[in-house]
Formats: sequence, C-alpha cells, structure tokens
Amino acid sequence: MPAATLLWAGVLGIMAIAISFPAGSMRGKVGVSIGDGGNPDLLLAIRKHGNFTEWVPLALILMGVLEMNGVSTMTVHIFGAVLVVARICHFFGLKADDITTPLRAIGAGGTALLTVVMSVWAIVIALF
Repeated sequence: MPAATLLWAGVLGIMAIAISFPAGSMRGKVGVSIGDGGNPDLLLAIRKHGNFTEWVPLALILMGVLEMNGVSTMTVHIFGAVLVVARICHFFGLKADDITTPLRAIGAGGTALLTVVMSVWAIVIALF
C-alpha cells in the first residue's frame, strides 16, 4: 500500500477544497453559475482551481506508482512536500495582470519539474 502517497493525497485533497472555495463563493456573490460572466476576479479564481486540478492528479498517480515500485518512503515524502509547496506558491503567485510573479514561476516550474522527474523515474523503472 502506498502509505506515503496516501498522506500527500489527503493533504492535497484538503488543499483542493480550500482552493475551490473562493471560486464557488464568488460565483454566489456575483450570480454566475457557469463560466466567469466576464468577471476577471472570478476567472482568476476559476483558473487557480483549474490549474490545481489539471496538475495534481497526474503527480499523485506518479507518486503512488513510484512508491508501489520501490521508491523510498523518504523520496515520496520529498515529492509530496515539493508538490504542496509548489501548488501553494502557484496559488498565491497567479495574478490576472502579471505573468512574471516569482511565486507563479516557482509554483509552475516546481510542479512541472517534479512531474518530469517522476515521469522519467517511472519510465526507467518500467524499462529496467
């Protein structure tokens, strides 16, 4: 059982709820059920949640299969911690009017780099 991944899946699951709350709350305030209604603040909240849900599931799957294939628990915890920090940075760094924020770069770059590392590691395990 991938117990280390289980921990990080739980942490990231709670984060997903927290990240989705601003978009849902804002939808109620501005009366927009579907889409963003042309509201830039709602669009930003939607994209923060959307980006999280686009990247995190793949990263968790990779973490889990790596753990099930013998990658050390410590390594999986490092992967999980990096992913959590990267996603927090991305959440706070994603701005509608500025693509160059350092936190956005750390968050997006960290998530992508982690995904590449885990993907290559999975391929190596599968082939050798």
